[in-house]
Amino acid sequence: MTGQSKHDAARILTFGCRLNAYESEVMRGHAETAGLSDTVIVNTCAVTGEAERQARQAIRKARRENPAAQIIVTGCAAQIDPQGFAGMAEVDRVLGNEEKLKLESFLPESSAPVLVNDIMAVTETAPQLIDGFAERTRAFVQVQQGCDHRCTFCIIPYGRGNSRSVPLGEVVRQVRNLVERGVAEVVLTGVDITSYGGDLPGRPALGQMLRRLLAQVPDLKRLRLSSLDAIELDPDLRRLIAEEERLMPHLHLSLQAGDDMILKRMKRRHSRSEAVALCRELRELRPDIVFGADLIAGFPTETEAMFENSLALVEDCGLTYLHVFPYSARKGTPAAKMPQVPMVARKDRAARLRAAGAAALDRFLDSRTGRPAAVLIEKQEDDGRFLGRSETFAPVLLQHGEIGAVVRVRITGRDGARLTAEPLHQQLSPAA
Repeated sequence: MTGQSKHDAARILTFGCRLNAYESEVMRGHAETAGLSDTVIVNTCAVTGEAERQARQAIRKARRENPAAQIIVTGCAAQIDPQGFAGMAEVDRVLGNEEKLKLESFLPESSAPVLVNDIMAVTETAPQLIDGFAERTRAFVQVQQGCDHRCTFCIIPYGRGNSRSVPLGEVVRQVRNLVERGVAEVVLTGVDITSYGGDLPGRPALGQMLRRLLAQVPDLKRLRLSSLDAIELDPDLRRLIAEEERLMPHLHLSLQAGDDMILKRMKRRHSRSEAVALCRELRELRPDIVFGADLIAGFPTETEAMFENSLALVEDCGLTYLHVFPYSARKGTPAAKMPQVPMVARKDRAARLRAAGAAALDRFLDSRTGRPAAVLIEKQEDDGRFLGRSETFAPVLLQHGEIGAVVRVRITGRDGARLTAEPLHQQLSPAA
């Protein structure tokens, strides 16, 4: 679960991706406008069977803790299986992924127990303006929705629909709105943001959109990107990575595996060598860049030798931040019909991948000592220290600070999984 709020008229439980986190903020505004009270909204994820199980568990817990509340269930799992969630005794209403972003779905006169349309029929992504986030230093902005690809393990296109893009003007308006409210860092998010623009007039690629966005919102201090498809980085994006200091040198790649046969069976569009070459190229363009990656352990038919190729990818690509998932079969996907790897082997391989990722992260954090960094201060810890993130997304602790400021520091060491630092000079930019 990526977040929840307990102090609003409507309590929102958010599972899954950054896009869901963004959409929960949209729903928070709609629920407030609609005057909802004593309501729990569960924004579900369907990326794995485990994610759906956790959502159902949270729904039951929410009912136990709020016996008189209205419980509304939405998100990808609800979009894919609306009747299944409507059949839960704890659930009052089910909203689809399109419907959850519309104010009218939350108004008193809209009381249909199931309001879920055919997501594949949706051809546009309506821009959603958010007045502000609870976390004022960083915010997510949706620039794309849906996916045209059909990876054999993935059910998400059936929850999100086909790829569609938010026009540049609306992206600029959203980002400018957030910057004016003091947000220092924006994360652009979507289901498959590297496919941005294919449905828009002129077919502007992601890199072109980013270049124009940064030019039109000069006061934006820092820009990050959510997960990228390794095969779709366009030339403009490569140039921005090399030249644009406001684009942070931290990219999260959707790699999934490091063996060519498994990649083929996953119906991924890149090879192992292409992934390694991309990381090498981007590191040459931006030597300080760090990479995160999604990796699946124990995909159907995966042998030990195939897994070893994925394990070696951590070193070969120089990966720093890993998101590791033991394969979880999703009903309705081609991979669910393939010969399955025993669960004990999946869990063992996932543990070995995570161990390799932890060792890589340790090496990276250790290598930071003595180096300069620019840290966006996000919050104050219970012990009085301030916590922020460097350009490479490493967590950094400071004795003194001002929330919302970007400060130049020297890394002095580590405190567990977090770096420690001391200021070098005066802050780079004032707190908002």
